[in-house]
Amino acid sequence: MKITQLAVYQVDLPLKEGRYSWSNGNYVDVFDSTVLEISTDEGLTGYAECCPLGSAYLPSFARGVRAGLAELAPHLIGQDPLNIGGINRTMDAALRGHPYAKAPVDIACWDILGKATGQPVYTLLGGAAQDDVVLYRAISQEEPDAMARKIEGYAAEGYTKFQLKVGGEANDDIDRIHATRAVLKKSDLLVADANTGWTRHEAARVVGAIAGLDVYVEQPCLTYEESVSIRRRTALPFVMDEVIDTPNTLVRGIAEDAMDVINLKISKVGGLSRARLMRDLCVAHGIPMTIEDTWGGDITTAAIAHLARSTPAEFTFSATDFNSYGTVDIARGAPKRVNGRMTASDLPGLGVTPIFEALGEPVARYS
Repeated sequence: MKITQLAVYQVDLPLKEGRYSWSNGNYVDVFDSTVLEISTDEGLTGYAECCPLGSAYLPSFARGVRAGLAELAPHLIGQDPLNIGGINRTMDAALRGHPYAKAPVDIACWDILGKATGQPVYTLLGGAAQDDVVLYRAISQEEPDAMARKIEGYAAEGYTKFQLKVGGEANDDIDRIHATRAVLKKSDLLVADANTGWTRHEAARVVGAIAGLDVYVEQPCLTYEESVSIRRRTALPFVMDEVIDTPNTLVRGIAEDAMDVINLKISKVGGLSRARLMRDLCVAHGIPMTIEDTWGGDITTAAIAHLARSTPAEFTFSATDFNSYGTVDIARGAPKRVNGRMTASDLPGLGVTPIFEALGEPVARYS
């Protein structure tokens, strides 16, 4: 089998809440997502999606996905999409770094492999380890009372795990954490996610002020070293996210007892292949994961669901149903939330079919 064409689509994903805000005043009103279609000489087609969280979150941005695909495309035409290891080696030789731009190619090849073998991607990633996966809800940064009201509303929809966007002024964040924890059930989980937004002294103040609460602390500071410093100052369970971006940084974090949980974002690490490797390392070392991505719609949510469904439940801290945050459907067959949980399709590949009326015409074709 040979790759004959790459078609690239750009789609806007508005939010039901109107705006998503996180640390240091960052926000997005409409997400800019890229959908990739890989066609083959045997008539099979694979799909993937990549949607960075704006341009100020990770070293990634929406137009960079499309620029990266333009750079990679000439090296991919004629390659065998079923040889996913070879595809990744080809991309790494052609373009240094930029894992987020390579991720949709890797994911679309997994979709093709599933269709070629008649198996859902979760089977190829290790087999079904659970029937469905528990979801968390991200609570956009606002005033404490507004965030508490939103948590109450989402709890009524079946969510039991909440990721609170903090990383602002320390006093405000302390109030946010206290206000939201107070409206939750004892069995509900709350993660205070600073998204690298605190300086070390701010993070030290916050963890001290919330020491008596049942709350997880996620990625308090910009660097690995600063965050580990805060880890050493608190008994609260600790999550690492942005700085765990390669298998090497994960191995370092495991060796240095830097975290209790990691946030594994598929496009951040370069696609399902490296995400599976990091997932398996976490399972081998007893590290649970939030399995998700930076953002996206139906196709991203499908990829998340397949990786999460093939992960044992005790190591799936949570996952994300990004397609429930937006107002636009871009694929049929995508996972849907049911009482705070979702599952992956049993159809071959990712099990989704793009809605081309929503995607519009390709912004680029390569053949």
